[in-house]
Amino acid sequence: MSHPLACSPFTILRSVARMLFVSCSASALAGALCVSALLASPQAAQAAGVEADRVLLISIDGMHELDLTNYIAAHPTSTMARLVNTGIHYTNASSSKPADSFPGLLAMVTGGGPRSTGVFYDDTWDRTLFPHGTIDCTGTPPGAEAPWTAVVDDFPTHIDAVISVAKLPLKSVAGVCTPVFPHDYLRVNTVFEVIKAHGGRTAWADKHPSYDILQGPSGTGVDDLFTPEVDATATVPPPLGGTATISKELQLTLDYDDTKVAAIINEINGKDHTGTNMVGVPTIFGMNFGAINQGQKLVGSGCELAGVPVTCGYVDAAATPYPGLAAALDHTDASLGQIVAVLSAKGILKSTLIILTAKHGQVPIDPTKLVKISPTIAVADVGSANLAQQTADAISLLWLRDQTQTATAAAALTNVNADQVLSGSSLTALFNDPLVDPRTPDIIVVPQLGTIYSTSGAKKMEHGGFTDDDIHVPIVLSKPSLTPAIRTDRVELKQIACTILEALDSDCDALAAARMEDTKFLPGTKGKK
Repeated sequence: MSHPLACSPFTILRSVARMLFVSCSASALAGALCVSALLASPQAAQAAGVEADRVLLISIDGMHELDLTNYIAAHPTSTMARLVNTGIHYTNASSSKPADSFPGLLAMVTGGGPRSTGVFYDDTWDRTLFPHGTIDCTGTPPGAEAPWTAVVDDFPTHIDAVISVAKLPLKSVAGVCTPVFPHDYLRVNTVFEVIKAHGGRTAWADKHPSYDILQGPSGTGVDDLFTPEVDATATVPPPLGGTATISKELQLTLDYDDTKVAAIINEINGKDHTGTNMVGVPTIFGMNFGAINQGQKLVGSGCELAGVPVTCGYVDAAATPYPGLAAALDHTDASLGQIVAVLSAKGILKSTLIILTAKHGQVPIDPTKLVKISPTIAVADVGSANLAQQTADAISLLWLRDQTQTATAAAALTNVNADQVLSGSSLTALFNDPLVDPRTPDIIVVPQLGTIYSTSGAKKMEHGGFTDDDIHVPIVLSKPSLTPAIRTDRVELKQIACTILEALDSDCDALAAARMEDTKFLPGTKGKK
């Protein structure tokens, strides 16, 4: 499939300092012609309609809006450029806050954030639960960690790991200790459950068995859930050789992404993700790509291609990629090309809405702004005796044992390079009151741009925070019948959920989170196919 881009505004769009400016790239046509192209595509252009027979949702974890605009400017015939050139490009989109994989993806499929989903991160604390291994679940719960990572796998070093019931937190059901699966933890329903209830087939591929959370409270929302463990051990190509954790090696992550691309292609061909059973093309399906996330953050031998060390991350604040990240961008684009080619070959590209976005960004883009602080500093400031849990990346979420000491603990956080320390009224302005909601952190430390709470020498970036580098992600809706448009409206990932249902001729009011948060579909998406 070839779509000459000529002087398309999408080819020449480039974010400047990740804000709302646009300019023509040096490789574009003459300046006057480029300006004319920009003027010919006003942001208010109405789409021809996003109604579709199916939706393919793609999350390119870690990708900033700046990465996308830079890439399509430098690669005008790339698949990403083709998708943008047949779609609506929202250049002012925000991930969830916190900008982590779980709340980011859940926003896309529930229409809500932590206020309604009850999920702040992939590793949180719940004051109503009992720790795994508890024998007697009577009396006041002590609270427990809910770690939706490889921690709850049966054999976390195996790519085909599954959830271990023995490692799950517990709730009391009439005094009986009952395991809490990830899908039990989610408070609201998902688009998968809504679509399945209307007779559609559902599928998803992601990085941990704990993405069972996408099944929703029913536990049955996703017909075909493929979750190979990204923290499994695999063999590193020679000459480096040996073994390593997939998520800590760029080449292994590239290969790992390929397994999920193969699953998507099987599903487009009407089979299940294994390719063995004919089940029909899903009504909604998709996957996450992890290679760009790793290409941004890895340091040292972890950043290698075919066993040869390279450099990952960004060269400068303009998001110029080093070779490792450039390779991850190219590989991801080529993978998208394979998927689009199969959709086209099956004759269903025109009836498929492709949504391209990211669960989260990554911080800092500008390598000179990197500051690493040990998470133990926050523990020392607050006092370990009163700290139930800290979850720290490009943010620090703190749950206290004695909530009456919240103000004192927040005031003590003086050594964490904070931009904001949210507690009390400043926290409840954004989230549920932690005195009422057993999952809301008592304190959220939002660090200055570039600060990550880690001393690891194996990474130079992280995500999870509230800064522009964390949250400014792309959203692209692509379908051949769409009128191309650039929109600078402020939008959020949670609007994707309503847009999916709108495209499939369903009702966003079917989503509990969307009702609670009054979420709307993305602007410019009304109309008929």
